[in-house]
Amino acid sequence: MHANALVIIAHGSRDPRHAATVTELTARVRALRPGLRVEVGYLDFCAPSVSQVLSRLAADGVRDVVAVPLLLTHAFHAKADIPAVLDAARAALPRLSVRQAAVLGPSALLGAALERRLAEAGVRPGDRGTTGVVLASAGSSDPEAIAVIAEIAREWRHTGWCAVRPAFASAAAPLTSIPRTEDAVRALRADGARRVAVAPYVIAPGRLPDRIADGAARAGADVLADVLGPAPEVAALVLRRYEQARQARAVRTPLGVPLSA
Repeated sequence: MHANALVIIAHGSRDPRHAATVTELTARVRALRPGLRVEVGYLDFCAPSVSQVLSRLAADGVRDVVAVPLLLTHAFHAKADIPAVLDAARAALPRLSVRQAAVLGPSALLGAALERRLAEAGVRPGDRGTTGVVLASAGSSDPEAIAVIAEIAREWRHTGWCAVRPAFASAAAPLTSIPRTEDAVRALRADGARRVAVAPYVIAPGRLPDRIADGAARAGADVLADVLGPAPEVAALVLRRYEQARQARAVRTPLGVPLSA
């Protein structure tokens, strides 16, 4: 019997590639921590739901759960949807302790995963100085998420790339200062980049990642990297967020007030 469990919370999609990718990532997390029970629950479209997973864990005698959102920015799903689902579970399962871990991004491990995917797509170390990169995320209207994506692009530029521009795939893009993927590709060309590579800053395939790929193709990008998916760095980051959430609860004052976040 496992007293503790890690529940990966994925968004879900009608696209079967999404669940297949999440399943592969979950298997990699399990392989990294064979003594830990690791489950996955979905917010929408796919089964099992988060509430179904938590009910099953409670029935199996699990008492402590850390829920790790498979999200790259702290936007609406992390701020509203997931807390609501977890609050409902706490009310229905009073003997089950459920904590929500931080979202995955930003993290140096995600940067390493992006570099891995670009290398797998054929970008060589010697290409960095003449290659412009589009950091293409799904998109958000949340100011915090927009600022994070822009900052990641700025920081990544300092690692030797010719230039790095953020881009959004979603319809929210025209409402923000961040362009669509195809516009970012064209802007890099206009700025003199010899090659342009598009790096999707998304976890799993689906409608919005397909929109990123379509934009890259329309604008004539030279390289399109794969989604982050079950990259080893992503699996390691899921476990890091799990441990951070457990440690944050363990480090408390005698009155039960956390010493730090």
